[in-house]
Amino acid sequence: MIRRAEFGLLPSRVLRQFGAVSSGIRSDPTNWSDPRHQRGLAAEEQAIRYLQARGWEVIAHRFRVGRVEVDVIARRGALVAFVEVKGRRGLACGSPFEAVTGAKRREIVKAARVWMDRYGQRGDVYRFDCIGIVDNKLEHLEDAFRPGWR
Repeated sequence: MIRRAEFGLLPSRVLRQFGAVSSGIRSDPTNWSDPRHQRGLAAEEQAIRYLQARGWEVIAHRFRVGRVEVDVIARRGALVAFVEVKGRRGLACGSPFEAVTGAKRREIVKAARVWMDRYGQRGDVYRFDCIGIVDNKLEHLEDAFRPGWR
């Protein structure tokens, strides 16, 4: 886990690169007919219910900075988790956690830094989690990665 002071703030020139934060939804996801998008949305909703049942307060869903999105941001006390959710119908394409590549982790960290700069509170502790869902079976990998890990 990372404390705010250890994580560092982004210089304003880097923040400008991301542009403004939108609502997190480019269009109404309930109107998406693409099965892949519908599965992704269902996986995110299942992950949110799972986190809430374990005492987490979901403070953002689909937080977007430019084209980068953090699926779920949840808080429990001073701990803030940035959660990437991956759903699969089976393991034919590998584990859902394998899909969270180094490039994807770097994007999540950049978006998380923007969120921290805008909404973070003194004393917050941050971590990056992954939730994988295969055939409706959920696995929560806490502290799945840290900034700088490859």
